[in-house]
Amino acid sequence: MGIGLDVRDEGDVDRGVDDAVGALGGLDVLVNNAGIGMRTVNPRFLTDPQPFWAVPPAGFRDLVATNLTGYFLVARAVVPRFLAAGVGRIVNVSMNHSTMNRAGFVPYGPARAGAEALARIMAADLAGTGVTANILLPGGATATGMIPDDFPPERRTKLLDPAVMGPPVRWLCSPEAAGVHDERIVATEFPAWLAARGA
Repeated sequence: MGIGLDVRDEGDVDRGVDDAVGALGGLDVLVNNAGIGMRTVNPRFLTDPQPFWAVPPAGFRDLVATNLTGYFLVARAVVPRFLAAGVGRIVNVSMNHSTMNRAGFVPYGPARAGAEALARIMAADLAGTGVTANILLPGGATATGMIPDDFPPERRTKLLDPAVMGPPVRWLCSPEAAGVHDERIVATEFPAWLAARGA
């Protein structure tokens, strides 16, 4: 089932979380994944990147409000419920560090860098509470609606399938991941990471 909400709006987030709790009887997991991409400020960002000073301030604010403030507002609404239950899982979706400081990637890179810093602080604040917080990233450019329509077909075939995120998300929400906290997991490397952890 789906419940629509605007992650940029505190009241709408609170309503959406209340609706989810009412429909499901509680919450166990938060996957912070809401986001808009560079194409909202520059539709040709991969083929014709623009410098930071050419980014419209309104576009900068909107992307940061969605990709960073949204993570904060949703976690702020959900985590007290987790703490009351003494258990909960947070998965904060991030991206490669190289994209965070790539030329032509303002405001997307800084917003995701901020979201990753926020995720690390969440983990620090939640240490010992029974609520875990981890970071998950795909491990490369992913075939989502954020890719421009004019992206070259030969490069499009090299994009990751978004389904790469499924196995690590499911695992992080499973009993096997109890106690896994403050980790940064790359989805394309998940099988090797899991094997090394088991060893």
